[in-house]
Amino acid sequence: MNTSLWCEQASTPQPLFTGRLESDLTVDLVIVGGGFTGLWTAYYANQLDPSLSIAIIESEFVGFGASGRNGGWVSALFPAHFTALARASSREAARRMHQAMVRNISDIGQVAHTHGWHIDWAHSGTVVAARNNVQNERALADVQEFSDWGFANDLVYLNASDTRDRLNATDIVGGSFTPHCAAINPYKLVQELANFLDARGISIFSGTPALRIDPGMVVTPRANVRAKNVIRATEGYTKTLHAEKRSVAPVYSLMVATEQLPESTWDAIGLRERETFSDYRNLIIYGQRTADNRIAFGGRGAPYHFNSKISPLQDLNPGVHTELRNTLTQMFPILQGVHYTHAWGGPLGIARDWWASCNYDPHTGLGSSGGYVGDGVGTAHLGGKTLAHLITRTESELTTLPWVNHNSRKWEPEPLRWIGANLGLQVMQRADTHEQNTGKASRGAIYMNRLLGH
Repeated sequence: MNTSLWCEQASTPQPLFTGRLESDLTVDLVIVGGGFTGLWTAYYANQLDPSLSIAIIESEFVGFGASGRNGGWVSALFPAHFTALARASSREAARRMHQAMVRNISDIGQVAHTHGWHIDWAHSGTVVAARNNVQNERALADVQEFSDWGFANDLVYLNASDTRDRLNATDIVGGSFTPHCAAINPYKLVQELANFLDARGISIFSGTPALRIDPGMVVTPRANVRAKNVIRATEGYTKTLHAEKRSVAPVYSLMVATEQLPESTWDAIGLRERETFSDYRNLIIYGQRTADNRIAFGGRGAPYHFNSKISPLQDLNPGVHTELRNTLTQMFPILQGVHYTHAWGGPLGIARDWWASCNYDPHTGLGSSGGYVGDGVGTAHLGGKTLAHLITRTESELTTLPWVNHNSRKWEPEPLRWIGANLGLQVMQRADTHEQNTGKASRGAIYMNRLLGH
């Protein structure tokens, strides 16, 4: 793993906690995966029923995966859109899903505040710039959609002047703003969570890969864990488990970080309240002003690797990292010549129908949460909290949300998976070039979004 900015800024080294699992163990609840989903599941299960014995199995160290490498957005973004949620459930259920995602942000902030966790929290919203007329049409359509669903205050349109006041990027013609996002250092949250759980007597076994998950048992190289409840919280690494290769596609997202920038530079860029930021291009980008005044900036663009291959060598892609730096300079010319201190990446998890889901079967005790499509910092908290309510049989409106027990179909076998994923990437890349050059919306991107249910 190439070290992310977030890991380097953590106050303590990677903790080992209990170390490797060396002998068989029996507990009430075993969780496979030491990222946000697993940690939050343990946190809330312990809060709801302190008598539960809980163990977490992690193949590397807590926060090794996407939880320690992401963009640090705690957002209300859910990958399945309102209409898709309503088709599968009801209009009211789709509304409740969005409202739960919005409350979820403040819930995380409240937990951190209550425990005195230092996670560089800034609940200042997201500004998304429209930098050509086609992007501006998308901004207007997004704002109209939120209004049609009764959430007019959750996403507002910004004219060019108001957008530049928050984010002074080049070529601004408009934009949108939502108050529902917080910027954090995600790895600091990982460590605070893990240290809290360790102090509560929850066993965290690092360096212990799970080979397979069965009802009532997790098989690891040296020992087995037996438990009434077994939760899979492996997200982009799900393919490493027996019979799970086609459940979730690991797709790489990469990031860069600048050196600390002086106030004169920030006077030119904006982001005075540490808003997170993006624009309305087709190929996703995302950024934040960090607590120590850097820009941490990321985006898609790395290829999907054949047979869902995951390797530390794929954390770095010189072409994509160069393009990210160029994109940031195009947006903010004042960054020309700025030194970049970090470049990193890692896989996120995408379900075949672009739905995140939270699943639990009370008969087998098997559960999971994932498929967050890159918006897992917030959604993993909601998933962990929901799983804890399901496991402990605690009545809650969370357990009736439309993503609960949603089953996504498997991804196609190779080479179809490789062809489809990389074709989609190329379509979105070409779409942005087409729109910039012609001023017209890309038909390819429109068709691709329809395929994804957007």
